[in-house]
Amino acid sequence: MTTAADIMHPGADWIPATETLDRAAQLMARLNVGALPVSGAGDRLAGIITDRDIIVKCVAKGHDPSKVTCGDLTEGTPRWIDANATVADVLEEMGSHQIRRLPVIRNKKLVGMISEADLATHVTDRQLAGFVEKVYAKA
Repeated sequence: MTTAADIMHPGADWIPATETLDRAAQLMARLNVGALPVSGAGDRLAGIITDRDIIVKCVAKGHDPSKVTCGDLTEGTPRWIDANATVADVLEEMGSHQIRRLPVIRNKKLVGMISEADLATHVTDRQLAGFVEKVYAKA
């Protein structure tokens, strides 16, 4: 049985909720990623910040990314998946919540991320088509 740990990109880094958006953008550039998990109190997942969030929710509204924190932009219940979850569970979690990136947690610690690119290389064409239909369907 293929698990979330088998298809994830290992070694994901996260950024504290108290860190500013300019620092988040710098870390994204250094890591060549478009999203970072955001850690809250006790190194618990507080959400995800994306490069698009920084542009649309901060810069485009005239705010200074050196003064806005990652925590200021995280909203809703953070979604994640256990490292031992099946690929079917991963597809269901991402599809039902229309999300494109999913943190993978083992023993309450971030161990990786699953992105659309990871799915494209590890699932069947049928599974991928179902995922795309759910995630990109208009709500």
